[in-house]
Amino acid sequence: MTTAEAESDADLVRRARAGEQRAFSLLMGRHKHWLYRFVRRYVGDAEEAYDVLQDAFVAALSNLSRYDPGRPFEAWLRRIALNKCRDRARREAVRRAFGLSRRGPEETEAVADTAAIADQTLATSHAIKALDRAIAALPSALKEPLVLTVLEGLSQKEAGALLGLSPKAVEVRVYRAKKQLAEALDRDDMDELIPR
Repeated sequence: MTTAEAESDADLVRRARAGEQRAFSLLMGRHKHWLYRFVRRYVGDAEEAYDVLQDAFVAALSNLSRYDPGRPFEAWLRRIALNKCRDRARREAVRRAFGLSRRGPEETEAVADTAAIADQTLATSHAIKALDRAIAALPSALKEPLVLTVLEGLSQKEAGALLGLSPKAVEVRVYRAKKQLAEALDRDDMDELIPR
Protein backbone atom coordinates (compact mmCIF):
# COMPACT_ATOMS: atom_id res chain seq x y z
CA MET A 1 0.00 0.00 0.00
CA THR A 2 1.45 3.37 -0.98
CA THR A 3 1.50 6.39 1.29
CA ALA A 4 -1.23 8.08 -0.80
CA GLU A 5 -3.49 5.03 -0.46
CA ALA A 6 -3.02 5.03 3.31
CA GLU A 7 -3.99 8.69 3.66
CA SER A 8 -7.56 9.39 4.63
CA ASP A 9 -9.83 11.55 2.52
CA ALA A 10 -9.74 14.19 5.25
CA ASP A 11 -5.92 14.28 5.08
CA LEU A 12 -6.01 14.66 1.31
CA VAL A 13 -8.61 17.42 1.62
CA ARG A 14 -6.38 19.29 4.09
CA ARG A 15 -3.48 19.05 1.66
CA ALA A 16 -5.68 20.14 -1.27
CA ARG A 17 -6.97 23.11 0.76
CA ALA A 18 -3.34 24.09 1.30
CA GLY A 19 -2.95 24.30 -2.46
CA GLU A 20 -1.48 20.89 -3.25
CA GLN A 21 -3.07 19.96 -6.57
CA ARG A 22 -1.75 16.39 -6.42
CA ALA A 23 -3.82 15.77 -3.28
CA PHE A 24 -7.03 16.68 -5.08
CA SER A 25 -5.98 14.53 -8.04
CA LEU A 26 -5.58 11.62 -5.64
CA LEU A 27 -9.08 12.27 -4.26
CA MET A 28 -10.51 12.31 -7.79
CA GLY A 29 -8.71 9.08 -8.66
CA ARG A 30 -9.97 7.44 -5.50
CA HIS A 31 -13.63 8.37 -6.07
CA LYS A 32 -14.14 8.80 -9.82
CA HIS A 33 -15.21 5.23 -10.64
CA TRP A 34 -18.05 4.84 -8.14
CA LEU A 35 -19.13 8.45 -8.67
CA TYR A 36 -19.27 7.95 -12.44
CA ARG A 37 -21.45 4.84 -11.96
CA PHE A 38 -23.78 6.83 -9.72
CA VAL A 39 -24.08 9.71 -12.20
CA ARG A 40 -24.38 7.33 -15.18
CA ARG A 41 -27.27 5.54 -13.54
CA TYR A 42 -28.94 8.84 -12.73
CA VAL A 43 -28.65 10.53 -16.15
CA GLY A 44 -28.92 7.38 -18.29
CA ASP A 45 -26.30 8.53 -20.80
CA ALA A 46 -22.58 7.75 -20.78
CA GLU A 47 -21.39 10.99 -22.42
CA GLU A 48 -23.60 13.19 -20.27
CA ALA A 49 -22.40 11.34 -17.20
CA TYR A 50 -18.80 12.33 -17.95
CA ASP A 51 -19.84 15.96 -18.28
CA VAL A 52 -21.78 15.87 -15.01
CA LEU A 53 -18.88 14.08 -13.27
CA GLN A 54 -16.49 16.77 -14.43
CA ASP A 55 -18.86 19.49 -13.17
CA ALA A 56 -19.11 17.71 -9.83
CA PHE A 57 -15.33 17.56 -9.38
CA VAL A 58 -14.95 21.22 -10.36
CA ALA A 59 -17.62 22.14 -7.81
CA ALA A 60 -15.94 19.98 -5.16
CA LEU A 61 -12.59 21.67 -5.77
CA SER A 62 -14.19 25.11 -5.63
CA ASN A 63 -15.96 24.28 -2.36
CA LEU A 64 -13.31 22.32 -0.47
CA SER A 65 -13.35 25.00 2.21
CA ARG A 66 -16.96 24.01 2.97
CA TYR A 67 -16.20 20.33 3.52
CA ASP A 68 -16.49 19.20 7.15
CA PRO A 69 -13.72 16.63 7.80
CA GLY A 70 -15.84 15.13 10.56
CA ARG A 71 -18.27 13.80 7.93
CA PRO A 72 -17.60 11.21 5.20
CA PHE A 73 -16.07 12.76 2.10
CA GLU A 74 -17.93 10.22 -0.05
CA ALA A 75 -21.33 11.47 1.16
CA TRP A 76 -20.31 15.10 0.58
CA LEU A 77 -19.12 14.29 -2.93
CA ARG A 78 -22.25 12.26 -3.69
CA ARG A 79 -24.40 15.24 -2.62
CA ILE A 80 -22.52 17.52 -5.02
CA ALA A 81 -22.93 15.01 -7.85
CA LEU A 82 -26.63 14.64 -7.08
CA ASN A 83 -27.05 18.42 -7.26
CA LYS A 84 -25.22 18.50 -10.59
CA CYS A 85 -27.52 15.73 -11.89
CA ARG A 86 -30.52 17.77 -10.81
CA ASP A 87 -29.09 20.89 -12.48
CA ARG A 88 -28.63 18.94 -15.71
CA ALA A 89 -32.19 17.62 -15.55
CA ARG A 90 -33.54 21.17 -15.12
CA ARG A 91 -31.49 22.44 -18.08
CA GLU A 92 -32.70 19.56 -20.23
CA ALA A 93 -36.31 20.25 -19.26
CA VAL A 94 -35.91 23.87 -20.36
CA ARG A 95 -34.26 22.80 -23.62
CA ARG A 96 -37.09 20.37 -24.34
CA ALA A 97 -39.68 23.02 -23.52
CA PHE A 98 -38.12 25.30 -26.11
CA GLY A 99 -37.44 22.53 -28.63
CA LEU A 100 -33.69 22.75 -28.12
CA SER A 101 -32.94 19.24 -26.84
CA ARG A 102 -29.38 18.26 -27.71
CA ARG A 103 -30.16 14.60 -28.28
CA GLY A 104 -32.92 12.91 -30.15
CA PRO A 105 -34.37 9.62 -28.93
CA GLU A 106 -32.34 7.71 -31.53
CA GLU A 107 -29.05 9.14 -30.26
CA THR A 108 -29.92 8.43 -26.64
CA GLU A 109 -30.78 4.83 -27.46
CA ALA A 110 -27.52 4.40 -29.35
CA VAL A 111 -25.32 5.23 -26.34
CA ALA A 112 -24.29 2.11 -24.46
CA ASP A 113 -21.94 1.48 -21.59
CA THR A 114 -19.82 -1.08 -23.42
CA ALA A 115 -17.77 -1.94 -20.34
CA ALA A 116 -20.87 -2.97 -18.45
CA ILE A 117 -22.44 -5.07 -21.22
CA ALA A 118 -19.41 -6.49 -23.02
CA ASP A 119 -20.09 -10.01 -21.81
CA GLN A 120 -23.87 -9.79 -21.95
CA THR A 121 -26.08 -11.32 -24.58
CA LEU A 122 -27.99 -9.18 -27.05
CA ALA A 123 -31.18 -9.66 -25.05
CA THR A 124 -29.53 -8.47 -21.86
CA SER A 125 -28.02 -5.53 -23.71
CA HIS A 126 -31.49 -4.55 -24.89
CA ALA A 127 -32.84 -4.92 -21.35
CA ILE A 128 -30.09 -2.72 -19.89
CA LYS A 129 -30.73 0.00 -22.45
CA ALA A 130 -34.45 -0.16 -21.75
CA LEU A 131 -33.78 0.03 -18.02
CA ASP A 132 -31.44 3.02 -18.42
CA ARG A 133 -34.09 4.86 -20.43
CA ALA A 134 -36.83 3.95 -17.95
CA ILE A 135 -34.77 5.05 -14.93
CA ALA A 136 -33.80 8.31 -16.65
CA ALA A 137 -37.50 8.97 -17.33
CA LEU A 138 -38.55 8.56 -13.69
CA PRO A 139 -39.37 11.73 -11.77
CA SER A 140 -36.39 12.76 -9.64
CA ALA A 141 -38.36 12.18 -6.42
CA LEU A 142 -38.48 8.47 -7.31
CA LYS A 143 -35.26 8.16 -9.31
CA GLU A 144 -32.97 9.47 -6.59
CA PRO A 145 -33.98 7.01 -3.83
CA LEU A 146 -33.96 4.12 -6.34
CA VAL A 147 -30.48 4.90 -7.68
CA LEU A 148 -29.04 5.46 -4.21
CA THR A 149 -30.45 2.31 -2.61
CA VAL A 150 -30.95 -0.32 -5.29
CA LEU A 151 -28.12 0.59 -7.64
CA GLU A 152 -25.59 2.23 -5.32
CA GLY A 153 -26.24 0.00 -2.31
CA LEU A 154 -26.90 2.68 0.29
CA SER A 155 -29.22 1.80 3.14
CA GLN A 156 -32.58 3.53 3.32
CA LYS A 157 -31.27 5.50 6.29
CA GLU A 158 -28.16 6.65 4.39
CA ALA A 159 -30.19 7.60 1.32
CA GLY A 160 -32.70 9.39 3.51
CA ALA A 161 -29.96 11.42 5.17
CA LEU A 162 -28.59 12.41 1.77
CA LEU A 163 -32.01 13.33 0.39
CA GLY A 164 -33.49 14.84 3.54
CA LEU A 165 -36.11 12.10 3.84
CA SER A 166 -37.04 9.55 6.47
CA PRO A 167 -36.03 5.94 5.82
CA LYS A 168 -39.73 5.06 5.45
CA ALA A 169 -40.18 7.77 2.80
CA VAL A 170 -37.20 6.32 0.92
CA GLU A 171 -38.73 2.84 1.14
CA VAL A 172 -42.06 4.10 -0.23
CA ARG A 173 -40.40 6.00 -3.07
CA VAL A 174 -38.27 3.02 -4.06
CA TYR A 175 -41.40 0.87 -4.10
CA ARG A 176 -43.17 3.40 -6.32
CA ALA A 177 -40.14 3.69 -8.60
CA LYS A 178 -39.98 -0.09 -9.03
CA LYS A 179 -43.70 -0.15 -9.74
CA GLN A 180 -43.34 2.51 -12.44
CA LEU A 181 -40.37 0.69 -13.92
CA ALA A 182 -42.35 -2.56 -13.98
CA GLU A 183 -45.10 -0.78 -15.90
CA ALA A 184 -42.60 0.76 -18.33
CA LEU A 185 -40.51 -2.37 -18.93
CA ASP A 186 -41.17 -5.87 -20.08
CA ARG A 187 -41.65 -8.09 -17.01
CA ASP A 188 -38.76 -10.39 -18.10
CA ASP A 189 -36.39 -7.41 -18.29
CA MET A 190 -37.39 -6.32 -14.77
CA ASP A 191 -36.85 -9.77 -13.28
CA GLU A 192 -33.42 -10.01 -14.90
CA LEU A 193 -32.16 -6.56 -13.95
CA ILE A 194 -33.75 -5.43 -10.68
CA PRO A 195 -34.20 -7.83 -7.78
CA ARG A 196 -37.57 -7.63 -6.09
